[in-house]
Amino acid sequence: MAEKITRVNPQQLHRTPGYHHITVVEAGRTGYLAGQCPLDRSGALVGAGDFDAQADQVAANSLTALAAVGARPQDVVRSVIYVVSQDSRVLGAVWRRLTGSSIGTAFTTASTLLGVAQLGFPGQLVEVDLTAALP
Repeated sequence: MAEKITRVNPQQLHRTPGYHHITVVEAGRTGYLAGQCPLDRSGALVGAGDFDAQADQVAANSLTALAAVGARPQDVVRSVIYVVSQDSRVLGAVWRRLTGSSIGTAFTTASTLLGVAQLGFPGQLVEVDLTAALP
């Protein structure tokens, strides 16, 4: 699949902390993952009040979801990370935790990091939305 995905950082745009401004995918199948939440298999919240624990669970769930459709983190072409915080230091810490995780290469593509007021589950602090070019 790598030959069908091209990542671009135009010199006229600012440098990024690891992601690319543009990701181009040649025609093919695409998988759109629902937002991956910090819930375990039983649906219980993991890591109440703990950004790192929630980021780790979101990474694990994302890896499982990608594998279910035959995709790997390097097949991700778009990501959006939602963090319940207005503090840029917290957002940066979650970014670093995810980029250093088992799905870290997913965030080298076109990526957006957002601080939000609330997510869908009580106590949820982190969510990741991924789009992948499927093999």
